Amino acid sequence: MATTFSIATPADLPAIVAIYNQAIPGRLATADLEPVSVASKQAWFDTYDAKSRPLWKILVAGQLAGWVGLEDFYGRPAYRQTAEISIYIDNHFHHQGLGQQALDYVVSQLPRLDLNTLVAFIFAHNTPSQGLFQKNGFSRWAHLPDVALMDDNWRSLDILGRHF
Repeated sequence: MATTFSIATPADLPAIVAIYNQAIPGRLATADLEPVSVASKQAWFDTYDAKSRPLWKILVAGQLAGWVGLEDFYGRPAYRQTAEISIYIDNHFHHQGLGQQALDYVVSQLPRLDLNTLVAFIFAHNTPSQGLFQKNGFSRWAHLPDVALMDDNWRSLDILGRHF
């Protein structure tokens, strides 16, 4: 099936939030502990800009299968050529290579976006995401031990990065 990427629109926000909420119970991809509402994510969605910090929907045969976004890293002007990447895949589309396709697509867009560095904040116990990014040349630039308490378990956060 063909995978395509297109800029997310406000009409996509409910589906984007639904995919994000699917990730919460697994305690691998987000530090949110309860589902979030569409209204609570509106300001977050509004920060995306197709020309500099896009949020793309991932479509498989026309169906929304996930999303990938680039956000400001640290919010200071000197960091404008660095972005944080987030990838979320609908549970029904896991293990189909969409994470790799999303990462490849984003890398292809970096020159147009005037970006030369990507960082990813990934829990140390998130083996699938750690593997995806490391396989693509990202390395661990920081390890924040036991910074998130989830279900009575302390979890560590890694910052993986790569220059392009």
